[in-house]
Amino acid sequence: MPFARLSAYYFFYYAFIGVFMPYFALYLQGRGFPSAQIGFLLSIMQWMRLAAPNLWGWLADRAGRRMPVMRIAALCSFCGFLGIWLGEGLWSIALALAVMGFFWTAQSPLAEATTFAHLAGRHGYGRVRAWGSFGFVVAVLGMGWWLERASIDWVIHAGIVMLAAIVLTSLTVPEAPPADKRASGGSLLSILRRREVLALLVSCMLMTAAHGALNVFYSIHLVEAGYGKSVVGLLWTLGVLAEILVFMWAPRLMGRFRLRSMLLLALLVAVGRFALIGWGVEWIGLLLGLQLLHGITFGLNHICAISAVSKWFAGAHQAQGQALYGSISFGAGGIIGSLVSGALWDGVGGGWTFTASSVFALLGLVVLWLGWPARLGEGEKRDA
Repeated sequence: MPFARLSAYYFFYYAFIGVFMPYFALYLQGRGFPSAQIGFLLSIMQWMRLAAPNLWGWLADRAGRRMPVMRIAALCSFCGFLGIWLGEGLWSIALALAVMGFFWTAQSPLAEATTFAHLAGRHGYGRVRAWGSFGFVVAVLGMGWWLERASIDWVIHAGIVMLAAIVLTSLTVPEAPPADKRASGGSLLSILRRREVLALLVSCMLMTAAHGALNVFYSIHLVEAGYGKSVVGLLWTLGVLAEILVFMWAPRLMGRFRLRSMLLLALLVAVGRFALIGWGVEWIGLLLGLQLLHGITFGLNHICAISAVSKWFAGAHQAQGQALYGSISFGAGGIIGSLVSGALWDGVGGGWTFTASSVFALLGLVVLWLGWPARLGEGEKRDA
């Protein structure tokens, strides 16, 4: 198990997200883009998630090798991001984000599939993935501190550095052993027809949509309420620290609780969390507590979902399964969340926009509760 090399890759992959997610909307706002255009631009990455990961996942499974595909995707996403630095108007930046996103979205499902293949059923995913969260924390804190002293343009400069590091670390990760085609669990279509599989994918899509306002407008929400960029970075960091704890405790959680129960808990917590973020932004103590809940609404939800997907889409379908999860959850869900929050923000304000996020989480709760009845059992227990 190449623990250190996979951990380094995850560190820089999520360090880029730590630069991009909290601060890119502020960068666009600083360049004069209105909120609807910011929502549109940030939704482009999610549009790319709809088809691109499935294409790359199919290609990797077909070739029987994931790492060459992942390395090419890393290099091309780096080149695409350079276009943002060179671009001027809305459509030039949109094109650069589309190119970058087409290749960027290929990497995560391939990395997840490669990690699970190296683990071969052993414990360890949570500890490897935690290094990604550490990278996110370092980037968020560092950028928050630096942006108090420097131009917002440093968001782009830091993003370029992180993407270059991703390319370099991807070169060090070895290919995983080939998948056992006998462990596939049937055709891809037969897996997708299962009631609990569909319920999980749809509920994850709605959970990601619920995080849309957080991912696009949380930093703007805080700055408009009078908080400085260092406080913005600290609040993002607190959420990711809670996420790290969940990843580190994942093996114990998987051993004690059912995945279905933990997923339902995450959705229930999300219903309350997002409504309170919208209406309680002036209370810093409340915001601190709500950020700790990120460990549940994202961390717990993600690790349970990805463990179920890894079990259901076994063997030769591993990369395609992870790609489908990424496309439906982060792709379709991200598009819905970004566009809805972008359309609502100027018209009704942060309170009602985050309330819409709560509604998405509630819908996800209902879908999972009805679509994955307890009587179906687990069927997906796996170490994470």
